[in-house]
Amino acid sequence: MAAPRLVRMSPDSVTPGSVRSAAEVNEEIRALWRRTGGTLSAEERAEYELLVVEWAAAIRSGVVTAA
Repeated sequence: MAAPRLVRMSPDSVTPGSVRSAAEVNEEIRALWRRTGGTLSAEERAEYELLVVEWAAAIRSGVVTAA
């Protein structure tokens, strides 16, 4: 089974209101680390970096909503 292809997105391209919760993204990050045994290939590193950007956006969204 082939791994899903990674689509690069700019953090600025996230549509307000379409961001997954920080908890959802965090779980995906954890699953990535479990799946790879803690060693990331170049493609997995790129996926991880996008997930971290998405997680940060979700955190910022939560802070703005709370304010």
